[in-house]
Amino acid sequence: MSTQPLTRRAFALSAAALLAAPALHAQPAPRFARSLAAARGLEQLHSLCIAQGGQTVLAEAIRGPSPDRAVNVKSVSKTLVASLTGSVIGTGAIPGPDAGLGELAPGLIPNGADPRVAELTVADLLTMQAGLERTSGGNYGAWVSSRDWVADALARPMVGRPGNGMLYSTGSYHILGALLSEVTGDSLLTLARRHIGEPLGVRIDAWTRDPQGRYMGGNNMALSPRAMLAFGEAYRTGGAGPEGRLVPGEWVTASWTPRTRSAFSGDDYGYGWFLFTAAGTRVAYARGYGGQMIYVLPDHALTVAVTSDESQPARSEGHAGALKRLLTEVILPEAMA
Repeated sequence: MSTQPLTRRAFALSAAALLAAPALHAQPAPRFARSLAAARGLEQLHSLCIAQGGQTVLAEAIRGPSPDRAVNVKSVSKTLVASLTGSVIGTGAIPGPDAGLGELAPGLIPNGADPRVAELTVADLLTMQAGLERTSGGNYGAWVSSRDWVADALARPMVGRPGNGMLYSTGSYHILGALLSEVTGDSLLTLARRHIGEPLGVRIDAWTRDPQGRYMGGNNMALSPRAMLAFGEAYRTGGAGPEGRLVPGEWVTASWTPRTRSAFSGDDYGYGWFLFTAAGTRVAYARGYGGQMIYVLPDHALTVAVTSDESQPARSEGHAGALKRLLTEVILPEAMA
């Protein structure tokens, strides 16, 4: 299967083929017709959903299942766990992002861990600036094969100074999920159903658990493309879903404040959201392996959800880059037309 980036020429040819097709009746092209045509030119892409001005204007399954069917959103799960962190802070169970692990959940810290581990803050985990050796990339397999994922992640050597640079690591979010369970007494699944599922009016199914029975923080959660769109819309509108509030409004602002930067994409990172600016337009996005994406463009009341083949990589110079061009060079111009 081809994973080459979609070029500007391919965008133009795809859109032209759709718009030049003979019509039985001289009807105007549907909204976002060029975007849909361009999306169809991306062989790795499964679905595209677009909302503007609070209305869903496109929900199309291109190669994958129905937009109403839940799929593995991979590391979009990190954005979901960041949202749960804001919800729990909103309840007062955590005083704020600067609270330390040793203060909140000392029982999670294994014997022999670097003394600085106790001083790691919620913010350090949210921004993946814990300084600990990564559990993602080449270290992922050994980490998920360990007997205790939390202890393994926390016992790793410090390879950076906490709070001083992003080291992308699913282990940081698994620690965070365990911390949320410790301070609330609820499983991450219960928290997800209460603070994401209920406000959005969507079902949250159980997902991967570690050897201790903790639900995985930062990977393998499942949402339908429509639910992904609804989650993005809730953030766009200040944290409120159709059935209730996900997070306090100030958490949205805090989440979309740049705090570090990805060494892979070069984009800024807040609390669970990547951030960049295109042609003066602010974009916040959640990103999962393979090309599972939620883009929010508050300046244009625009939210976009994309799902892709989760078995294929989506690097910034590959499929993920093609998705960014789809957003900035086709979807955004159509939204502004």
